[in-house]
Amino acid sequence: MISLFTNTEANFDTPPQILVMEDDRTVAMGLEMVLSEEGYHVDLAGTGELALEAFKQRRFDLLVADLRLPGIDGMEVIRKVRKEKPETEVIVITGYGTAAKAVEAMKLGVHDFLPKPFTEDQIKAAIDEALKVHAKKPAVDATKEAETEEEKLIQKREVLAVLGRTADDMHFWSELMENGSEALADYRLSYAAKAAIASGDLKWINENVGELTQKHLKFIYKRLEREAW
Repeated sequence: MISLFTNTEANFDTPPQILVMEDDRTVAMGLEMVLSEEGYHVDLAGTGELALEAFKQRRFDLLVADLRLPGIDGMEVIRKVRKEKPETEVIVITGYGTAAKAVEAMKLGVHDFLPKPFTEDQIKAAIDEALKVHAKKPAVDATKEAETEEEKLIQKREVLAVLGRTADDMHFWSELMENGSEALADYRLSYAAKAAIASGDLKWINENVGELTQKHLKFIYKRLEREAW
């Protein structure tokens, strides 16, 4: 199938559906104009409540989400969307970005995190990449559980394998310390698991993997020390 859209390598036979969740009318209208010119179908939602209502009415390929909104917090909307519509990609745009917020968003599976002000080229590039990822996803079976017990066991095994390798392979240790989740491409890990390992999130690991041995904890402790420093 030949793509109808020259702005992305992803193949869509109808215009990609994008929801912009932004309470600043000027920013929202500007994004609508730019993205419509690129050939996307764009809807606007000025609050989290309106965004969730929009998701009940139709399918969206991508959510462009501000975090600071009246009513429901933007991050809460993202949590609901990632849980109920996991096929939808998400890009965060915010004028109140912090490293902690970026890590939290990454754990939820957000594709990109753009601090305001961003350029027209930056948002176009982020959306292009997100839609390429979306196009590669298989069709989602709505009746399937988000995560089976087998998948949980695989995830636990993979996290332990990564942490065990850090203790035995100093080259991998250094690569993971410097490049974060990019060093984990060969492992079957969720966005949340990659983010937890890369950031040293011991709370997430204990809740989802269990207590770790001293061998497995070496990298986590060193990562936390570096963050504190």
